[in-house]
Amino acid sequence: MTVSLVLASGSAARAKMLRDAGVTLEIIKPAVDEDELKASYRAEGADVIDTAIALAEMKAQAVSRKQDGRYVLGADQMLECEGVWFDKPADIAAARAQLKALRGRKHHLISAAVLVKDGQRLWHHVDRAELTMRDVSDEFLEWYLALAGDAVTASVGAYHLEGLGAQLMTRVRGDFFTVLGLPLLPVLAILRSHGMLRA
Repeated sequence: MTVSLVLASGSAARAKMLRDAGVTLEIIKPAVDEDELKASYRAEGADVIDTAIALAEMKAQAVSRKQDGRYVLGADQMLECEGVWFDKPADIAAARAQLKALRGRKHHLISAAVLVKDGQRLWHHVDRAELTMRDVSDEFLEWYLALAGDAVTASVGAYHLEGLGAQLMTRVRGDFFTVLGLPLLPVLAILRSHGMLRA
């Protein structure tokens, strides 16, 4: 296969998922102000699923403008807990506050992907996973943050389920790849249908 995918994302986790699955890709981080866009969608009363899809498409479109004839994949992940949206924590203090807000409660991770070519959206998919966090003690939380370190700022949930973050949870319902930030199996299927993977 000689056709490579352009991944419009700075997420190391998404790139690893795709490469581990055998996808040849080039990473181009889009110049998109996600915080401003999220605030705009919140103000308009958009729901979390529509917002995730819109952000994924904006990332793909921003990169696609300079990638004639190439397939560009944009992706986004949102975290919602009882109507409140959470963003990637800016620092350890923000991660601590976020985890305290989520502990003992259910939250949803919404992962969206959009495939674009020459400015045209060809396909999109969104999936939701439900996670229940343990009612962890402050002592446990400090231990977790000390051990996890700055990695907590790389995830919208301030955890990585594939690592130490598993200790925070009592239950996960949904697709594992969705939790990691990409609905991988549907993405692989659409890439296969466009000749980027073996059928």
